[in-house]
Amino acid sequence: MEVPRKKLQRTPILCIFLLLSFITRATAKKVPAIIVFGDSSVDAGNNNFIPTVARSNFQPYGRDFLGGKPTGRFSNGRIATDFISEAFGIKPYIPAYLDPKYKISDFASGVSFASAATGYDNATSNVLSVIPLWRQLEYYEEYQKKLKAYVGESKAKESIGKSLHMTSLGTNDFLENYYAFSGRASEYTPSEYQNFLAGIAENFIKKLYSLGARKISLGGIPPMGCLPLERTTNFVDGNDCVSNYNNIALEFNNKLSMLTNKLNKDLPGIRLVFSNPYDILLHIVQKPAQYGFQVASMACCATGMFEMGYACSRASSFSCMDASKFVFWDSFHPTERTNSIIANYVVKNALAQFLH
Repeated sequence: MEVPRKKLQRTPILCIFLLLSFITRATAKKVPAIIVFGDSSVDAGNNNFIPTVARSNFQPYGRDFLGGKPTGRFSNGRIATDFISEAFGIKPYIPAYLDPKYKISDFASGVSFASAATGYDNATSNVLSVIPLWRQLEYYEEYQKKLKAYVGESKAKESIGKSLHMTSLGTNDFLENYYAFSGRASEYTPSEYQNFLAGIAENFIKKLYSLGARKISLGGIPPMGCLPLERTTNFVDGNDCVSNYNNIALEFNNKLSMLTNKLNKDLPGIRLVFSNPYDILLHIVQKPAQYGFQVASMACCATGMFEMGYACSRASSFSCMDASKFVFWDSFHPTERTNSIIANYVVKNALAQFLH
């Protein structure tokens, strides 16, 4: 039924603005900060400040970011955690902990310790000499000390307890480690390696809990077989998604989901959720037109088939003009627009409980 135009006109615009303002203030009080651990999917530029080739602080990365500057985010613009921060009414992007231009006053409302090319497994972080998960935890403990000095011990403890701690790890453990080198594959079957990683994830969550974290999002991994790099090399199936990698992702995500249920029972007062990007990204890849995308099998950067990192820089003249038409920015990472859709999905389906 059509709504009468006069009724629509009588809706005070000021009331709408006041309502949005109230929601934002209330949300900010519920979750004062978003604290991020993980890999390139959530690295806001920490790798810029360590000796590694796993970087993206150069054009064309960041060309659609605020100010058009590359930040070290592996995208043409913002990443999912930036959009989640904005959705929670906090700020439009989360800064990297190692970036010297930010201070504890900036980090008090959100910080990322993530490092591109890392994983749960220390052997994964060793491949490209990036920040392992245990070191990210050490940075977090250092951050807590700085926060206590900044706002006082009582307020810092309260902030930590209310802040949302997010993780996004695992993809590199499989694609850049287990299936790329013989080391772990000779030690574990795929299922055993999943259990090994899940065990690390469990200990990590318990450590966060012991440090005062109570609101935690354990991130799942995407349909790895549908990343352009994997499709490019999948000659047998006509460059379709690699089903084996997708099945591994599904199995591992199931174990993380069960771990979430277990820890919610074992740790009093914890609110642990499983944030799973698998289904939404797979649907975008399978039905790109439904989301306004034109290309899902290849990336925007360079040829779109295998480039990421420095390879994108060298061949940047071939990059697409409009990244919003592409699901993927480089052969491994989504575009800003895809990140926004994934973030919206995760907020709606996993994180919404923290808004109340």
